[in-house]
Amino acid sequence: MVPGQPLVVGAAQERCLMRVLLTGAGGQVGREVHEQLEASGHHDVLALTHAELDVADRERALQVCAEWAPDVVVNTAAFTAVDACEEQADRAFAVNAIGARNLAEGARLARSHLVHVSTDYVFDGRSPRPYVEWDPTGPLSVYGRSKLGGEREVSCMLPGATVVRTSWVCGRYGANMVKTALRLAAAGPAELRFVDDQHGCPTFADDLAGMLVRLALSRQPGVFHVTNQGPTTWYGFVRDVLEAAGADAERVVPIATSELVPARPAPRPANSVLDNAALRLLGMPLLGDYHEALGRTVRYLRSQP
Repeated sequence: MVPGQPLVVGAAQERCLMRVLLTGAGGQVGREVHEQLEASGHHDVLALTHAELDVADRERALQVCAEWAPDVVVNTAAFTAVDACEEQADRAFAVNAIGARNLAEGARLARSHLVHVSTDYVFDGRSPRPYVEWDPTGPLSVYGRSKLGGEREVSCMLPGATVVRTSWVCGRYGANMVKTALRLAAAGPAELRFVDDQHGCPTFADDLAGMLVRLALSRQPGVFHVTNQGPTTWYGFVRDVLEAAGADAERVVPIATSELVPARPAPRPANSVLDNAALRLLGMPLLGDYHEALGRTVRYLRSQP
């Protein structure tokens, strides 16, 4: 396949061999994307972890894109430690903004399509309704500003790229709220205190990975909100986790964000529920209800030694 040539979509799509450059392959989303691409047997994948490719290194990023000549670059690399970003702003912008610029430049030179992962934190959380893709942004934190910077770099360098905003990512790999809730339920205090005034949509990494691959194959341009369906709060979500594990959900107590001790360095949006409007209006399937994905994930995690 010639780099930059449009991919065939439809029945013939499964027979296509796509050369994919995957960054951030050691993260919870990157690992799921890699597994799904490999399992299909139809794609040639170069999956690079942060140790193998620091996306903030322009020379190295351009070199990899030029040598691999991918049809698609899927960028899941990011500095996602929200509170640490407040103290390490230069690192946050280097990875999340400059890293996105470097990959967009490399993709443009290699005539590759780019799928870039962003976040609900680009919004200020003050909307009384779920956010659609065309709502004004207004990040509250360094993390949010750096990710918005990445979106702008991608859109400027590569106007036909795909930008996927997601939220509250959980799954089999990496650190996430499902694992935290299960750990606390097993060994923590009798009372588990979680905030009930931050609203969002949990998104499971394997479901998200499937949509990233779908968007990469079809080369859909523009911004997409991709989450599992069903808004909740962290309090409500942790209750759901305990119920899925057969534990006592009544142990979970709702508190306000202002009651957190110690207070978190990075402000969180009170409402970061994302409406998957672009997918819906294009007639594309939405991810399923988060409760189903949660049950599947809890069963997997509890089966591990």
